[in-house]
Amino acid sequence: MQKHKALLFIIIVFFLFENSQAQNNAGADSMMTIQGCVDIALKNNLLVETSDINMQIAKVNRAQAIDNLLPQSVGISGSQGQYSGKSLNVTNYTYVNQTIGSGSYSLSGSLQLFAGLYYQNTIKQNKYAYDASKMDLQNQKDNITLAVILAYYQVLSFQEQLVIAREQVDVDAKQVDRLNLQNQAGALLILQNLSDLQGQFASDQGNVVNTISSLETAKINLFQLLNIPYKRNVQYEAVPLNVDPVGYGSNPDSIFQTAVHNLPVIKSVDLKIKQFQKALAAQRGLYYPQLSLNGSANSNYSSANTTTSGEKIPFNQQFNNDLNTYYGVSLFIPIFNQLFRRNSVKLAKINLHNAVLLDNGARLTLQQTVEQDYQNMLAAYGTYKSLLDQIVAYKESFRSAEIRFNEGVITSDLYLLAKNNIDRANTNMAAAKYNYLFRTKILDYYEGRLMW
Repeated sequence: MQKHKALLFIIIVFFLFENSQAQNNAGADSMMTIQGCVDIALKNNLLVETSDINMQIAKVNRAQAIDNLLPQSVGISGSQGQYSGKSLNVTNYTYVNQTIGSGSYSLSGSLQLFAGLYYQNTIKQNKYAYDASKMDLQNQKDNITLAVILAYYQVLSFQEQLVIAREQVDVDAKQVDRLNLQNQAGALLILQNLSDLQGQFASDQGNVVNTISSLETAKINLFQLLNIPYKRNVQYEAVPLNVDPVGYGSNPDSIFQTAVHNLPVIKSVDLKIKQFQKALAAQRGLYYPQLSLNGSANSNYSSANTTTSGEKIPFNQQFNNDLNTYYGVSLFIPIFNQLFRRNSVKLAKINLHNAVLLDNGARLTLQQTVEQDYQNMLAAYGTYKSLLDQIVAYKESFRSAEIRFNEGVITSDLYLLAKNNIDRANTNMAAAKYNYLFRTKILDYYEGRLMW
């Protein structure tokens, strides 16, 4: 009964493998590359899009701050109406009872000459805000790029682990076939050897199923970062890898110093300090008197206006006759306005203080993160190097055990011990290699040379 269950399990597993492979081969009509994935993510990622919108808003605010230097309240106004009934004829100051058309027209405007450098400082404030928003956008792009690289490496790692897992199954299948033939011929001395190998065969096939599941999950995670519908039957271009890493050249202190000058997140908080410094200067400028240049032109028309001889005066003549102009300067000295300006200055000081705290916090966090990521890189490097050495030793041990097992010198338990050792080392090495490479990419990002 147990043999029938084992056989059924094997049939089901092989069906899943073949079906999965057939789907991959049948639908593999496109190729994903790491560059293509990064480009798609930068185009579709919601955080990147949000940062881009914030940058566009900051750009408009900067433009408006510059436009505030233009003349203010420039406009033309006019009114045209008709009066019926008794009204005053302004030409002879007599009342008439008739329908009169009249109009009034004016042009006015003002220009701020001085306002305590409020507008100039506001321009600089919005310029720094715009520059900071560009750094925030770049920071989001860098973050999503790193995430895509990690997700892509995860896919490649599980693809490599799947190849290893299937190779392990192939080795098991050959041994099971060999022992089955011996058993059928009555030459198998220890029946346990066959049952042990059959169990190992089923276990390794289960590993293949689990690795396929992990691979699909890694692909789904990648497509989530790309923010596009998941495509099951897609191939992934391999990335040229340094299979024998020699260790990372820089030390944490130099990496941190380089990152302080390169990372957009640090540039952003530095720019925001300057932004709030200028905001404070702008609010303080409102304490000063404000000087403005003003001007206007006005004219009127009435159909009741006539000459002394009773002739109607034409529109153009009335417009020119009644035209009056004004220009002058006005001075406004703030004395009391419900302490609005004083409180605005206080808020500006608080915002500046908060920006300084954020700047210091960003540097401290960066320093700690660099140290941690460097230690993670060292651990990943050490793990990968030790696994390389371990594979060399286990490979020779398995080669020797396989020869002795095939000759009947040792039993299955010793053979399987050697096989499991090399299998586990190969699988761990595939994962450790990509883990180390990703850790180096993080440090490359800090040093401003993120490439793949």
